[in-house]
Amino acid sequence: MTKLLLVLAAAAATLLNPVARADNYPSRPITLVAPFGPGSASDTVCRIIAEPLSAALKQPVIVEPRPGVDGALSANYVAHQAADGYTLLMGTNSPLSADPFLHKGLTYDAIRDFTPITRVGSFTLMLVVNKNVPAKTVAELIAYAKAHPGELSYASGNTAGIVAGETLKHWGGFQMLHVPYKSTPPALSDIIAGRVSMMFADFTTAMPHVTAGTLRALAQTRIKRSSLYPELPTLDEEGIKGFNMDAWAGIVAPAKTPPEVVAKLNAVLRKIIDDPATKAKLRKVGFEGFSSSPEELGAYIKVQLETWRKMVAESGVQAE
Repeated sequence: MTKLLLVLAAAAATLLNPVARADNYPSRPITLVAPFGPGSASDTVCRIIAEPLSAALKQPVIVEPRPGVDGALSANYVAHQAADGYTLLMGTNSPLSADPFLHKGLTYDAIRDFTPITRVGSFTLMLVVNKNVPAKTVAELIAYAKAHPGELSYASGNTAGIVAGETLKHWGGFQMLHVPYKSTPPALSDIIAGRVSMMFADFTTAMPHVTAGTLRALAQTRIKRSSLYPELPTLDEEGIKGFNMDAWAGIVAPAKTPPEVVAKLNAVLRKIIDDPATKAKLRKVGFEGFSSSPEELGAYIKVQLETWRKMVAESGVQAE
């Protein structure tokens, strides 16, 4: 009887030990949480990656958008899930770089509460305006804003949109109303309809409207022009010297996820992200895809926290 009890105890310990179960991972569906709503850039990137990831792991990969509080709701949700590799977050600069300096009372820590898996790549943002706004350059936009105080407004669908919008206001020396949204697609719809004047939006969601002529693009946020839209000048070129916003994306899991699970996910995801076919799909939606090791992503998150701390402070945004 004693021997039987010992065997049963050992079996139970094996079942409850996530490291011991890592060899069988995954044995059920995986959820990939997107920090913004359906049709957003992060949601789009998740869905491009989910299909080949599902095929490689031989388990369904469910994309679950959880928008709210500029991505903080999604991060808070994933941080409090079991550290078993079955709930992943498409982490971006919003929940993991900027939110700690924009929102008070967050219940997660961007470093302590997550295990890095891999970089996914970078978004590029562009400043787009309603086609009836009489400005074709940033200088013309600022001149118009100063000549028509209180007339212009800007939308945001994420923290990059907030910080870039406030930086433009601060640098240009004018005021405009901030209209926040949970995600970029509905914000763009209101700009097209003329209910809001402008916003900084990612190429993924904004480019189709620019191509269709329903929105006008004035500048992009990288220090160097993106190859995705090389004819569009940068904010640095337009006079906001040194402005360089990297809106990044990377996949993370809850803290203390077993190393074996992290290693398996990293190997599979790097193969998918760096595959030319995936890169082409990502590029087609305005996203530059590339992978990294878990260690590289972890180091990058630490650097980006300091970068965004400075950008938020310089923009004049106050945490709420």
